[in-house]
Amino acid sequence: MNAIESPKTTPGFSPAELFAALSPLGLALSRDRVLLWVNEAFAAMFGYRAEELVGQSFALLFATESEFRRIGLRIQAEMQGSGSYRDERLMRCRDGRLQWFRVHGHARDIDAPFREAAWVFEPLISGCEPEKLTPREREVLVALAAGQTAKECAKTLELSPRTIEKLRARLRRRYGVNNATALVGRVRG
Repeated sequence: MNAIESPKTTPGFSPAELFAALSPLGLALSRDRVLLWVNEAFAAMFGYRAEELVGQSFALLFATESEFRRIGLRIQAEMQGSGSYRDERLMRCRDGRLQWFRVHGHARDIDAPFREAAWVFEPLISGCEPEKLTPREREVLVALAAGQTAKECAKTLELSPRTIEKLRARLRRRYGVNNATALVGRVRG
């Protein structure tokens, strides 16, 4: 096939529909943080069928309601500046376990980023048991994974830098590592 020929697709499916159906990545469309559409890979990553998630708030998949709100504020602020967002975070699966995901989002309108957004989720292998972490420890780990300093993390989480340092030290002891880089590596598996 040369560059100007279009690929043959399965009858009844456009190339875009076929891509979405076959993608190994979790794909989702949302409006006002409510899932409008998800592919089967997305649903399976969380232990659901696609039709069970459509119409549900993204809050269902966050570890806690407060994390849904706090992370939402960060997403909104970043998307209003660039139209895109990315992070790594813990999300809740149907069976209650927490799973690390790499998340990418893109807003249709940077002035109202939650109005309509497209999301890509990729599960990550974790070297820790996230269920044993407190919500603050999870947030500190997410900030560490994003490369934030203690001061940046403190500002984001509205805590003192000293509190962040104490949380980091506790996490390093728990996982038997000596520095933040080793801690992130251990948690990511």
